[in-house]
Amino acid sequence: MDSLAGGVLSRTYPAATVPLFAGSEIGIDLFGFFSLDLFNVVAGWPVGIGYLATGIVAFLLVVIPTTLMGATLPLLVGHLATLSGNVGRSVGTLYFANTLGAAAGAYFAATVLLRALGLVGTVQAAAGLSAWLGIVVFGLAAVERRIA
Repeated sequence: MDSLAGGVLSRTYPAATVPLFAGSEIGIDLFGFFSLDLFNVVAGWPVGIGYLATGIVAFLLVVIPTTLMGATLPLLVGHLATLSGNVGRSVGTLYFANTLGAAAGAYFAATVLLRALGLVGTVQAAAGLSAWLGIVVFGLAAVERRIA
């Protein structure tokens, strides 16, 4: 569902894929900054409410950030395919970079950040990196619009 949303957005608003990507990154960032506090608040709610209700609460907690995360790659593919005219190469290149980046980030977080910063610091660092990326991409999109 999440990558479907990104694909639909990239086809519906092809000129807005870069700002949509940046907005997704900032949305991921906002969730990251508040996620641990949110999980702490909600942690006691499902006690005794049953499996179905617990599943619904868990789903509602993660549906927005996972949709935003899943939408980023299709948005980038839509943008790169528009520039290059080659969908296959765009998908392959971005999937490779996305997978390599995710593996490197997970390794770095597990071996360095968690030891140095703890869970809260690691989540905040990841959220800060996502915010930085979103802001940089918004800035690049603005420069691109001025040049074009």
